[in-house]
Amino acid sequence: MRTFDTLYRTTVGFDRLFDMLDSGTRPDWPPYNIEKVGENDYRIAMAIAGFSQDEVELTQHGPEIIVVGQKADDQSGRQLLHQGLAYRSFRQSFRLADHMKIKAATLENGLLTIDIVREIPEELKPRRISIGVGDTPAAAAQITQDPDRARKAA
Repeated sequence: MRTFDTLYRTTVGFDRLFDMLDSGTRPDWPPYNIEKVGENDYRIAMAIAGFSQDEVELTQHGPEIIVVGQKADDQSGRQLLHQGLAYRSFRQSFRLADHMKIKAATLENGLLTIDIVREIPEELKPRRISIGVGDTPAAAAQITQDPDRARKAA
């Protein structure tokens, strides 16, 4: 049963907000950066201190990256006087543009780094088409992928 049942019955369009409140997860945790490293290279860095490689799962489902951290229950029997470190499980997803693929992922010093590259297929890349003179079919059909090669051919 949902905690906010009366609010569900009297409001329209707030179901996503109530689902977030019900689940108790913060969409901004763990903190992360998204940076552009090169023309077609990107990097996501997530601060997941206290998680080992066995406790983190990284998957790509089509245009979505999903990072799930499942923290094992601590059964050491220790008594915490103050708990400021968040060792709770998390699920974070990122939407990718077309032709984006994960190149590598590393976990070092509590920082998960995901390197992403955009690999545009050759048939979708811009190409330069040389314009021929007259009715010569060979001159009219010079299509190249490399702009430098097109200039040399003209």
